[in-house]
Amino acid sequence: MRLPVIVSMGGVNAAGRTSGHQAYRRMVIDALPEETALETIVSLAVMMGLVKADEGQGFLETGEDGAEQSLSAEQVAERYTTAVMDGTLVRRVEPERFDVDALYWQSSAALSPLAEDGEETIRLIADKSAIPDPVPESWSIAPHDDTRVQVTIKGDLNVFLSNVREFPVKAAGQLPRGFELAGLYNSRFQPRGLQMALFGATDALRSLGIDWDDVLACIEPDEVGVYSSSGFGQMDREGYGGMHQARMMGQRVTAKSLVMGINSMPTDFINAYVLSNVGIASSAVAACATFLSNLRHAVADIQAGKVRVAMVGNSEAPVVPEIMDGFGTMGALATDDNMTKIYGDGEIDYRRASRPFGNNCGFTIGEASQYFILMDDALALELGAPCLGSITDVFVDADGTKKSITAPGPGNHISMAKAVAAASAVAGRETVQDHSFIMAHGSSTPQNRVTESQIFDQVAATFGIKDWPLVAVKAFLGHTIAPASGDQLATALGCFEYGVLPGISTLDSVADDVFSDRLSLGPAHQERAPEDLEVAILNSKGFGGNNASAVVLSPTRTEAMLERRHGKDAFEAYAKRREPVLAKSQAYLDDADRGEYAPIYRFGEEVISDADVLMTDRAISIKGSTNPISLPTETPYSDMT
Repeated sequence: MRLPVIVSMGGVNAAGRTSGHQAYRRMVIDALPEETALETIVSLAVMMGLVKADEGQGFLETGEDGAEQSLSAEQVAERYTTAVMDGTLVRRVEPERFDVDALYWQSSAALSPLAEDGEETIRLIADKSAIPDPVPESWSIAPHDDTRVQVTIKGDLNVFLSNVREFPVKAAGQLPRGFELAGLYNSRFQPRGLQMALFGATDALRSLGIDWDDVLACIEPDEVGVYSSSGFGQMDREGYGGMHQARMMGQRVTAKSLVMGINSMPTDFINAYVLSNVGIASSAVAACATFLSNLRHAVADIQAGKVRVAMVGNSEAPVVPEIMDGFGTMGALATDDNMTKIYGDGEIDYRRASRPFGNNCGFTIGEASQYFILMDDALALELGAPCLGSITDVFVDADGTKKSITAPGPGNHISMAKAVAAASAVAGRETVQDHSFIMAHGSSTPQNRVTESQIFDQVAATFGIKDWPLVAVKAFLGHTIAPASGDQLATALGCFEYGVLPGISTLDSVADDVFSDRLSLGPAHQERAPEDLEVAILNSKGFGGNNASAVVLSPTRTEAMLERRHGKDAFEAYAKRREPVLAKSQAYLDDADRGEYAPIYRFGEEVISDADVLMTDRAISIKGSTNPISLPTETPYSDMT
């Protein structure tokens, strides 16, 4: 069976950019060496537009008078560390997103006539074009002038009034303050989620360190798969949000809003405008387990040889009033009222709104784009691709009969037990007992803290695990819905690299009802030697019974497996081929830290026409492709036909 090797990652969330572990480093910045922490602060300051890189190695700050001043990295950190820390992770919803103190809405009212001389009618003047069709029975219309009419209404007039209200949910995990995607390329008023998808896919592709054409030269064009989606679709004004709101706002519906809103559109954008892909396009949606469901399809297709390269990920931009209003009405989000009652902090600290496995009152929504490139082990060796780790198994299990569609069930017990058993089989029981950690779903709801911890406790007891380290990244990022487990995977790869398991820093203490006897969790970071971390178990519990768990192996463990399968000589040759690839990848990361990361957007470029497709009964050749696409010539059902 082919091993899916993680060769690159890219994206962005509330902590920063995925490539180069920037977002991970922001989460554990207080545990990093001074030089690494400095680099992280400075690169985020550039990303947030606080400074810009100059042509040398310094940075430029623009003063209030418009004059530019040159700064060193140390000066940038001295001036902007507080702004970077305050402008990342979970925080109060930025005014640029929407005004949580005065959110627009339409309140309904019945206007009654003020009876004079016994006549109970309402009279008003209106444009002819504003008169409803058909005219209500209680209305009488008379001419007034060339463009207006006089309306007489008997009884009440039901109207909607423009109004504002205080939004009950004010915290969200938002992209770093000041980071504007639309200005990085010709975005053509695209929804935010699609802008983020292009950024994430580009970030992953460029940090690979191998030209995409060189990858395609080694495979057939259809041996690439893109596995991506958004959970809600694009719900801002440029997508479904605009389509749903238009008529109610007295505006025109546009076809563009419909097309842009479809939840498979991140896949379509990446295929068309980033990779020019003619292979598999797959878009699974499974609530909070969406990323792992897409990952399962990619891993299975690589293992079966259907594809040799897969780009897997999701993009979600749910920090919009409608989605947050829906979750808030459900009682799932942490509201100001509940935080005041339960946290008892007096003044609300929105930075600590998300408190997985603590005394909590609901989750916090977040936005993110996370993308990973996987290759089968033979292709990774042939190309000298980076090795960030590998995915051996992804298990998805439903809950069966449920009391309600949002209630938990046995599905996550099954997926977690399968994942730990599979990890034990591939890495050894002792390795899992002593060198593994959990990336918990950790949504920050009272129900989750009990049910998920009980599952971990039961699985740990079954497999003889004690003091199992637990990480819950939603404390930093919020719940990003579709890419939530992509956040987990990116963090797990950071843990393998740096050896720091992020603590649940928003906690005062672990809640009393958490099953914590066999778990190691709390507000403090857990530091290990990187080589002591070999296995990560990703876990996701989604609405409707979408449960998924995945096995991730460290780069060290993965490389040992590659050498064992392909031999010492082949692995040494691979390591030599990899050196210039890593150098090219690092060059991109250095450029990205200085703000050079414009998304790839090949709109209208190299369009394939009918004349560019040549076909025989054995193969299809496409103009511009190095290799043809082989057509099936033998049946896999030969024993049945």
